Amino acid sequence: MVNLNLMWLMSSFIMIICGLWSFISYHKHLLNSLLSLEFMMLGVFWLLTLQVTSVGMETYFVLFFLTLVACEGALGLSLLVLIVRSHGSDYFSVINMLEC
Repeated sequence: MVNLNLMWLMSSFIMIICGLWSFISYHKHLLNSLLSLEFMMLGVFWLLTLQVTSVGMETYFVLFFLTLVACEGALGLSLLVLIVRSHGSDYFSVINMLEC
């Protein structure tokens, strides 16, 4: 049983590290950055779920965190649609921060 919990714990850490690595290395498109952030949040959600269920606390905090992650994803996708409509693509090189 301990080995199974350790395996789940390590898999959540691997998800967070892989999401962070893809966020750092593949930063040409905004969509890639948003997907890697969502993958990191999924790893944090999995880690939080494992920790809360092992302690035996209420899972309302986990559902609140999942709600915040879903709102963050919806906000990111709406910004992606706005940027694609205004600039034509989701390349970071196309987006000029000095332009109004």
